[in-house]
Amino acid sequence: MGIIKKGILGGFSGKVGNVVGASWKGIDYIRSLPSTVRNPRTAGQVRQRTKFSIVQGFLTSMTPFIRIGFKNYAGKQSAMNAALSYNVQYGVKGEGADIDLDYPNILVSRGSLFSTTDTTLDGEFGGISFGWETDLSGNATDEDSVLLLMFNPAKGESMYIDNAVTRSQGESYISVPALWEGDTIECYISFVSEDGKELSNSKYMGNIEITE
Repeated sequence: MGIIKKGILGGFSGKVGNVVGASWKGIDYIRSLPSTVRNPRTAGQVRQRTKFSIVQGFLTSMTPFIRIGFKNYAGKQSAMNAALSYNVQYGVKGEGADIDLDYPNILVSRGSLFSTTDTTLDGEFGGISFGWETDLSGNATDEDSVLLLMFNPAKGESMYIDNAVTRSQGESYISVPALWEGDTIECYISFVSEDGKELSNSKYMGNIEITE
């Protein structure tokens, strides 16, 4: 049985025939029940599920970061779902058994704030030194906060910092866990406006091996 809410033109909850009504974050929506799929494991379906699983595992390791990075693109969905949608489409490469994350094309934040023209990475003393050009363009300011993200594919783990340094500082050093020694780390940088409202697209900085 379905329950009509807010009058005949409003939303409803429950099931009527093959239609289901529900509400999420105050947004009423209606969806049809899926039709039976005779062959749920076609090549296209398997590829899409594999892409989704790989991207979901990557993003789940940095959930709090993604909630910030994609907050302006959440709209009628969660920030995580917005990030999943984007990166399943643009952040995966390969076919069949070779499907994998395409790190240079992944976005861990998205927005219109100016990023930076160049970055550097240097691994030393059990950590990573990050560097970035402090040039300003468009809506960027010296007081923009810097977000730095490190992903360890071998461990499936992420580390990140936010609001620790500003754009004008141009560099930051981050110590990493001793267990990361010898692993190759994928690194990203993003910027957030001083009032926290605007974000930049993240910029892939490359990867680096952790040494003592």
